[in-house]
Amino acid sequence: MAETDFPGWHGTTIIGVRKGGKVVIAGDGQVSLGQTVIKGTAKKVRRIKPGGMDVVAGFAGSTADAFTLLERLETKLEATPGQLARAAVELAKDWRMDKYLKNLEAMLIVSDGSDLFVITGAGDVLEPEHDITAIGSGGNYALAAGRALMGSDKDAETIAREAMAIAADICVYTNGNLTVETISG
Repeated sequence: MAETDFPGWHGTTIIGVRKGGKVVIAGDGQVSLGQTVIKGTAKKVRRIKPGGMDVVAGFAGSTADAFTLLERLETKLEATPGQLARAAVELAKDWRMDKYLKNLEAMLIVSDGSDLFVITGAGDVLEPEHDITAIGSGGNYALAAGRALMGSDKDAETIAREAMAIAADICVYTNGNLTVETISG
């Protein structure tokens, strides 16, 4: 099978919701290869604690690439303690410019409880306008559902869980097996 014929890995939906002084990042557990579910219990949301700082990160894309980026983010956070925005920008700059890193295929949602960012390989560090963001194959479904729920009296975790349930009902590359991490600002 030629590399261009490889069906690729699919199957991630990650959502980040900031409400009521908390940020919740939730991710589904499905990994698919083409039309086949390879694993339904992957953990794509992690808590990292570089230099005593508490950060939650969710990733979409290649797992090995995402872990490489998480390690780099930890290094940047250790160099800039307590400054998630600066570390995220430094990571995005390296990711875009570094010969090795620019080939990595993943995206990250990260939060320290107050800041919430999406970091991309295009050099973007994006803060959501409506305190909610989502990435991955079901990201648009989760984002739309979450935005519809933001005006309710529901808390961040409930919004994230309900938005992910809607995404799992619509996107064949998303399941309802969630990993949910909450962090306060």
